[in-house]
Amino acid sequence: MLNNIGLPGLLLIAVIVLVLFGRGKVSALMGEVGKGITAFKKGVSEETAELNKADAAKDVTPTAEKDKA
Repeated sequence: MLNNIGLPGLLLIAVIVLVLFGRGKVSALMGEVGKGITAFKKGVSEETAELNKADAAKDVTPTAEKDKA
């Protein structure tokens, strides 16, 4: 069903949303969506950095000891 929307259908939906909610409300909503995406990206990058730091701290065996095993 959603495969057949196309550009004219999307434009019609956008116009209906603007009429129903108004330009200010839609603009505020998109701003909040942008903030959410930014926060998500920041969280993912912080988690990746934390995992990399944990991986680096995992192996503390001296290299001489590693060769013996």
